Amino acid sequence: MLDRTSPTQRYARSIAAAVIAVATLLLAANAGPTRAAEPEPAQQQIQQEF
Repeated sequence: MLDRTSPTQRYARSIAAAVIAVATLLLAANAGPTRAAEPEPAQQQIQQEF
């Protein structure tokens, strides 16, 4: 039969899981698509006019 864990261990595990979840969400939010290195020729003409 399994022994009960202490409340301190449960709280520590909960806090660790919350920190990992927040870190994962932050990394996922910052992993967006990147911009192209050079704009397309049509975009270059429009940008040069302004």
